[in-house]
Amino acid sequence: QVQLVESGGGLVQAGGSLRLSCAASGSIRRINTMGWYRQAPGKQREMVATVSSGGVTNYADSVKGRFTISRDDAKNMVYLQMNSLKPEDTAVYYCNADIRLIFPPSDYSYWGQGTQVAVSS
Repeated sequence: QVQLVESGGGLVQAGGSLRLSCAASGSIRRINTMGWYRQAPGKQREMVATVSSGGVTNYADSVKGRFTISRDDAKNMVYLQMNSLKPEDTAVYYCNADIRLIFPPSDYSYWGQGTQVAVSS
């Protein structure tokens, strides 16, 4: 099957930066949209940023101008560069990918296990 593994989370002071990475592996024919979502304690999971297979990006209003999503299709990876971090960015960040499998030849949505980002004031 398919696995998504995130890395790069941690504790940072407000104004600092972190870079999250997510690697997809398994029976992958093609990766469609990839994205990052986050869930803070007591809140629903929300979209942070997505990038289509054609490179079209979409950002939550709260992160526009501070976060940048990118992907490397040769490595089946997606990244999230987070700058000017704020305490309200504190959450568990999850990688998501819509993947066409080799077999069966269908599209499925996969999630990583999450990586904690904590921003201190």
